[in-house]
Amino acid sequence: MHKIVLLICCLFVLMSCKSKKTATASSHKSHKTETEKNTYSNNSNYNEKADAIIDYAQTFNGVRYKYGGTTKKGMDCSGLVTTAFKKEDILLPRTTSQLAVSGDWIDLKEVQKGDLLFFATRKNSRTVNHVGIVTNTRPGYVEFIHSTTSKGVITSELSEKYWYFAFVQARRIL
Repeated sequence: MHKIVLLICCLFVLMSCKSKKTATASSHKSHKTETEKNTYSNNSNYNEKADAIIDYAQTFNGVRYKYGGTTKKGMDCSGLVTTAFKKEDILLPRTTSQLAVSGDWIDLKEVQKGDLLFFATRKNSRTVNHVGIVTNTRPGYVEFIHSTTSKGVITSELSEKYWYFAFVQARRIL
């Protein structure tokens, strides 16, 4: 009986990252004021804020995965995102499904450092259940940091077959 319960718990952890809502391709506008939007329209301010968020997220490299985790003792994907942005006084929703409708939808060709990438990693599902922060971009190349159930916090490339086919959308918070 204990083995069955343990197996069910393991399957639950492996298949989830705090998401239950299907993402849509429609654009959901953020609630930023015009002043806030103008603050980040200056590219150097945007880059400084994005770099600070990425630098802090990278301090968690190698931290093991923990469902609901937000510390160096354990981190899940949405926990990494909210913790990194919170360090820069940007408060975001805690779950992947809520993050997937935050900020502004952007085309993958337009992603910049600090943008969020959303994925559907469950077989035969396009329901968003994973999120990462873009750390580096150039034409045809996107790199992102995220927390995986198998390796903890790592940096991956969107061109990797698994992530390429799991990709659903990109959103801009800054």
